[in-house]
Amino acid sequence: MTDLKRNLGKKINELLDYFPVVIILGVRQCGKITLAKMLRPDWQYFDLERSRDFDFVSRDFEFFIKENPHSIIIDEAQRYPVLFQELRSVVDLDRKHKNRFLLTGSSSLDLIKKVSESLAGRVGLVELGTFKANETYTLGLPDFYKIFYKDLNHATVDFLKDLEPEISHDQLMQAFLKGGYPEPVLEKDERFYDVWMENYIQTYIQRDIRTLFPRLDLVKYQRFIAMLSGLTGTIINRSQVGRSLNISEKSIRDYLQIAEGSYIWRNIPSYEKSISKSVVKMPKGNIRDSGLSNYIQGITKREKLLNYPNVGAAFEAFISEEIIKGIQATEIVNWNYYYFRTRNGAEIDMIVEGTFGTLPIEIKFGSMIKQRQIQTLKNFVYKNDLPLGIVINNSDDVQLVADRILQLPATCI
Repeated sequence: MTDLKRNLGKKINELLDYFPVVIILGVRQCGKITLAKMLRPDWQYFDLERSRDFDFVSRDFEFFIKENPHSIIIDEAQRYPVLFQELRSVVDLDRKHKNRFLLTGSSSLDLIKKVSESLAGRVGLVELGTFKANETYTLGLPDFYKIFYKDLNHATVDFLKDLEPEISHDQLMQAFLKGGYPEPVLEKDERFYDVWMENYIQTYIQRDIRTLFPRLDLVKYQRFIAMLSGLTGTIINRSQVGRSLNISEKSIRDYLQIAEGSYIWRNIPSYEKSISKSVVKMPKGNIRDSGLSNYIQGITKREKLLNYPNVGAAFEAFISEEIIKGIQATEIVNWNYYYFRTRNGAEIDMIVEGTFGTLPIEIKFGSMIKQRQIQTLKNFVYKNDLPLGIVINNSDDVQLVADRILQLPATCI
């Protein structure tokens, strides 16, 4: 596993050249510390979940820095919140010294605020997810993501027409089914996968969440996560979820923040640049790893996944996460993602917007496109005078399916 290249490796190296402190954020067991050690194999390593390391770092930080003035990796930095204030003092003594400290964190609930307050202008932040499909199969980042380095225009369509699949359909379906947690995916043992995932869920609830929120009702929160896994890729009606679980809407709002802050869940905001009052503004969201979502619902076999009633929404969440991970691995910094839906049901699954322009994306699990399925996409492209919109599905070929609307196989993404 230490030999596996991650898409974000180059970006983290670049950030270390720019900043004295870099923090890798992400869900537990996504490979943060493995990547950190791979990028800086000679650096000293301290794990704040080990009592010995925690005591050494926290008991007398001035002495710790005297012994380790640079070239150190600190894992689970959120365990010692004062760390960021301490590092600020150290960094400010020599602002020109870059590439000094590499930290990891698996909870952003309070960490981002503390970093912003203490290390603004001194730190580079990067978010690492579970494996993107190309990483699972030890391939480079797909060529698709090159389009975001330039303004989207009609030449983009010509470039995309020449794309070839990066992985096979079977590989795509396996990634959709099993997700991308490195250890169980690379082991390639069904029994190990099931045991690992079960223990992961219990550790997340019983240790991580209990530690962060000792007063939280863990039974209710676990029921909430189970329901959330069935809602991946859909618009979240908090009051409806609360009624289903007999939990207050305020608690549901808090639970969503906890799930998002621990990198289990991703909120997808509504695209509100439309002046129309008919645009739905409730958040949409994804369980970030499709394998975790599937496992929680008891979907461990491909046949069961294919017959799952909500497979379309689950596939949409999977592809959305693949796209987000892909763009995060590029040098693009000023961009965001949204979904679009009106109260009469007109919907676009994903809109990516940045310095490159606006790209609306429709995601379909099937392999055939019917014109009525892409009517909203066409209307959005034409109304906003965009150079293109794309449909990502399980087709075999890149194809122009309407004026300025391009079909792309999911295997190209």
